[in-house]
Amino acid sequence: MHTENVTYGDALDTIRKPLVRTTAKWRAAGLSADQMRSLLRSGDLIRMRYGVYATRSAVAWAMDDPRRRHALLVFAATTSVGLDVVASHHSAALMHGLDLLTPAPADVVTLTGPAERRSNRPDSAGIVFHMGALPPAHVTKCLGAPVTTVARTVVDLGRTLTFTDAVVVADSALRLGKTAKPELSGVAAACARWPGVAQACQAISFADDRAESVLESCARVVFHERGLEAPDLQVDFRGEGFSFRGDFYWARWRTIAEADGMGKYENPERARDQLRRDRLLRDAGYKVIHFTWRELFDTPEAVIARIRKAFASATPF
Repeated sequence: MHTENVTYGDALDTIRKPLVRTTAKWRAAGLSADQMRSLLRSGDLIRMRYGVYATRSAVAWAMDDPRRRHALLVFAATTSVGLDVVASHHSAALMHGLDLLTPAPADVVTLTGPAERRSNRPDSAGIVFHMGALPPAHVTKCLGAPVTTVARTVVDLGRTLTFTDAVVVADSALRLGKTAKPELSGVAAACARWPGVAQACQAISFADDRAESVLESCARVVFHERGLEAPDLQVDFRGEGFSFRGDFYWARWRTIAEADGMGKYENPERARDQLRRDRLLRDAGYKVIHFTWRELFDTPEAVIARIRKAFASATPF
């Protein structure tokens, strides 16, 4: 996406490019007020926010892709604010493709910059501002827009969200190979005096790239907070005629726990495969339990009780 404020000799050529500009910049590019009104009526220009307009091709570029749609909102917001700001926090996480337990409100952009902005200004609607230093090493580009790096994004969210939310985004960043623990620790050290950094450091230490979903990350936190010994993750189990991988495994008690998404229950074939899998594992001497998203969040103590019951059992079940 092009966002440079360049004056083109031919205004009609200008609107064929994927551009996001303020009214003043469109006028400087050669469009009269009447031309702008005509282009808005035809759909060749689309109002993005107060005083900011995108071309049809810019909107088409963002269509059917949540990351690009949010990037377009970021382009519009940064164009409107007109400061040295970058997308950060939830916006950066969304654009980097990181998992979030608690999504940001729809159509809200999060920016970090060197100066506070008053949220009651017309050009600040739908923008959450943060103040903070932005060393060059903490800033990159994603989908053409300036954003905090993955590591800085993880640390920022780790400072400002709950511990569970922080672990979800850190696990995701590690699993996707978009950062590594030494880089996360380095960014946290650079922000050592900032509020919430201690929690961010705890989340970084706890994070594990083997957690394969938001549900698994949340389960790890629930296990930890309720005093369970940390399980091994993504363990392979092999026996005569089978080879399976389990989400969580406590070797001392030969207990496997599986975090089940709803897709497993909505697909009859997958449900049958699960029953067969569990039978083979139990025949091999393992104890197997399952829990769902709703169970983990609505009745976590019941999930923990089932795991402890499995630990105490002398026989597979």
